[in-house]
Amino acid sequence: MTTIDTFNHGMPAESDFGYSQAIKSGDLIHVSGQVSVDAAGEFRHTHDFAAQLEQTYANMDKVLAHYGATRNQIISQTLYVVNLQQNAAPTMAGNPRYYGNHRPVSTVIGVSELTFPGQSIEISFIVDTRLPA
Repeated sequence: MTTIDTFNHGMPAESDFGYSQAIKSGDLIHVSGQVSVDAAGEFRHTHDFAAQLEQTYANMDKVLAHYGATRNQIISQTLYVVNLQQNAAPTMAGNPRYYGNHRPVSTVIGVSELTFPGQSIEISFIVDTRLPA
């Protein structure tokens, strides 16, 4: 039987909505959409796409650190972006800055809105811990 290991940031929304930030099952880690929230679970950087993107990446790193994983083990990501045409350039610039030479598969979806008022970006991803860190 496979052991399931979950991770949460400790935000109220996790219990309110009834979800986990990440679940590790076998060698794969499935990660819920990460957003621009602080350690208390408060949404930050309303309408500031660049700052939201940086905070989202920081929260992705927290999930990775919990599992002892690295960015190089991310195999797939889905980005949900409000005002995609307006935010396309910073989205494209952020990806290689975050991943360096690593290239996970990626889908970018333009959406009309996300959970928090003023939220512009959310990123979910999958990690394969069999890959070299």
